[in-house]
Amino acid sequence: MNTPLPTSLMVMVLLSACASGPTTPTPATTLRYSVPDHATQPEAASGHTTKPGWAFTRQAVAAANPLATDAGHQVLRAGGSALDAAIAVQMVLGLVEPQSSGIGGGAFLLHFDGQKVTAHDGRETAPAGARGDMFMDQGQPLPFVDAVQSGHSVGVPGAVRMLEVAHRQHGRLPWAQLLQPAITLAEQGFRVSPRLHALLQADPLLRQDPLALRFFYQTDGQAWPVGHLLRNSEYAHVLRRISAEGSRALHEGQVAQAMVVRTAQSPRPGTLSLQDLANYQPRTREALCFDHSTTSKASRAYRICGFPPPSSGQIAIGQILGMLGHTQAQGPELAGGQPSPDWLHRYTEASRLAFADRAQYVADPDFVSAPAGDWRSLMAPGYLRERSQMIGTQAMKMAPAGQPGGQTTSFAPMPPQTEYGTSHISVVDAQGRAVAMTTTIEAAFGSRRMVTTDPTRPGGFLLNNELTDFSLAPADAQGRPIANRVEPGKRPRSSMSPTLVFDKATGQLLMSGGSPGGALIIHYTAKLLTGTLHWGMNAQQAIDLPNFGSLGGPVWLEAQRFDRSTLDALKALGHTLLEMDMTSGLQAIERAPTGWFGGADPRREGVVLGD
Repeated sequence: MNTPLPTSLMVMVLLSACASGPTTPTPATTLRYSVPDHATQPEAASGHTTKPGWAFTRQAVAAANPLATDAGHQVLRAGGSALDAAIAVQMVLGLVEPQSSGIGGGAFLLHFDGQKVTAHDGRETAPAGARGDMFMDQGQPLPFVDAVQSGHSVGVPGAVRMLEVAHRQHGRLPWAQLLQPAITLAEQGFRVSPRLHALLQADPLLRQDPLALRFFYQTDGQAWPVGHLLRNSEYAHVLRRISAEGSRALHEGQVAQAMVVRTAQSPRPGTLSLQDLANYQPRTREALCFDHSTTSKASRAYRICGFPPPSSGQIAIGQILGMLGHTQAQGPELAGGQPSPDWLHRYTEASRLAFADRAQYVADPDFVSAPAGDWRSLMAPGYLRERSQMIGTQAMKMAPAGQPGGQTTSFAPMPPQTEYGTSHISVVDAQGRAVAMTTTIEAAFGSRRMVTTDPTRPGGFLLNNELTDFSLAPADAQGRPIANRVEPGKRPRSSMSPTLVFDKATGQLLMSGGSPGGALIIHYTAKLLTGTLHWGMNAQQAIDLPNFGSLGGPVWLEAQRFDRSTLDALKALGHTLLEMDMTSGLQAIERAPTGWFGGADPRREGVVLGD
C-alpha cells in the first residue's frame, strides 16, 4: 500500500499516441500521458517540507519535482522500464527545474538489468578549441563567477545522446513516447514552484541574458510569482525534433547552430563548434564497486556500486567508509538523533584524507592514468588501513595525499574550487531493473546562456558551465601540471555519485540513491549510506539527518541542526566550524519487507511515486 501524497497529483487528460522515435524497442503498451493538477505546489515557500516516506510493493520512481516524478510513474504504469522512466523524468526536469539539469548538460547513469551494473557516461567534454589557460587572466585564475558566465565554461552536452544509447540497450517503450510528457507540459504550461521562484528571484546573473530575462521574469525584473503558468514553446519544439530524429536533432543542424552562436557571444566567447557537437560520444564504463560490512549486532556484507572516474564520488565515499571502519569509536555514534561529536570528528578526518587524494589523482581516465594502474588502488583495504592511522584525537591542519601502490605522481594537487548543483533520479521497476542517475548543468542556471532556434517563440533551454569543474589553473606555481586541467576533448572531474547497493551474499538489489550538491554530494551520499546501512534507519530517516562535511578545510554543519554541546566538543578537538545552509536533494528507494520504500529530501521539492 502506498502512502498518499498530501495533495492530489492526477487529472486524467488522455493524449493521442505519438509516433515512434528513432529507436523503437517493443512496447509493453502505449503511454497515454495524463497532465497532473496545475494547482499542486511541490513544497512550502520556506523550502523545507516534512516528507513522510512512501511505501510500494512493485515499483517506484524518485525525482526532484513532483511533475517529473509523475511522468516517470506514468511510464512505469505503461509497462516502461526503469530506464524509460528515467528518460521521461529527465526531460520534465529540464523544463520545471531548469536551474539544475537539462538537455544542455550532462549526466552519469548507473543501470542494473537484474544481473549486471553498467555505467553510462554522458559527461560534457571540452571543445577541440579549449586551452589549458583559458580560465587564466594575467597569470591568475579568473574570479569564479566570471569563469561561469564565460563562453569558455560551456562543455559539449552529453545527457541526451547518453540516454539515447542507454535506451537502445535497456528501453521498452518507443523513444518518442518518453518525451511526450515534457512536450505536453511545455506546451500547456506548468506552475512556477516556490523553489524555482526563489532561485530566479535571488540569481544576480540570469537577468543579464536577454532571452532568460524575457522568459523567466516580469517586465519589472521580478521573477514570475509562485503559481504563474509558464509555457516553454521553444523547449517543446526542440523536444519534438529530438523525439522524431533522436540526439542528432540536438547535436546537428539548427539547434546545434544555435548553441554554437550562444557560446560564441560575450563575455569571453567560447570555442564550441558544430564539429564538437556532432562528434560527441558517450562512454559505457565498468561500474566501480567495493565491498562494505557493518559491525553492528546485525552485521551484514554489502556490495556498493557507483561511478568510476571522471567521477570522484564513488572513490571518495569508498575511502571515507573504509577508513572509518579502521577507527575506534569513543562512545555511541548517534546522540540525540544526530551524529555524535566523536563520530563527526572521525568522519571529518577520513574525508579530509579522501579529498586530498581526490585533488591529487582523480581526472578523466582517457587522459590520466589511475595510480598503480587501477582506480581501486585508492580503495584497497591495506591502503585505507594505512591512511586511517593518520586519524588522531585532534583535527589535522592539512591532510596530505597518499601513495596508493607505493607510487609517486608528477601531478600537482588541484586547489580547492567552487562546485555547484545537479539533480538526482532513482527508479526501480517491477521486473527488478534499477537506475541511479545524477544529472547536471553545474551552477544554478548553468552558464546563464539560454538557447533558442526562434526568438519569437518563448523559452528555450540553458547551456551548462561544466568546464568550470576543471581546475581553472592548469599547473601549480612550480609548473607541475594538475591532473584535472583543461584539455581538448576531456571530461571534467565530477562529484556526482549515483549509487546502487546490493546484498553481497545474494546479489539482491537493496537501494538506489544519490543527491545533488556539488562536492558536497559525496557527503550527502555517505550520510545516506551510513544512516541506512549502519544506523538502522529507513531511507527517509537517513535523508532527514542534519548535513555535514568538509572539503579539506573547515567542518561545514547544517545551520541550526546541531546542538551547542556538539559544536563545543568539535571546537575542543581543534575543528574550525562553519554553520550554513546545506541544501542536499537526496532521493532514495530501498528494499523493504513488503516491496520498496522511498525517501525524498525535505530541503527540496522531490517526491516518490509508485505502485
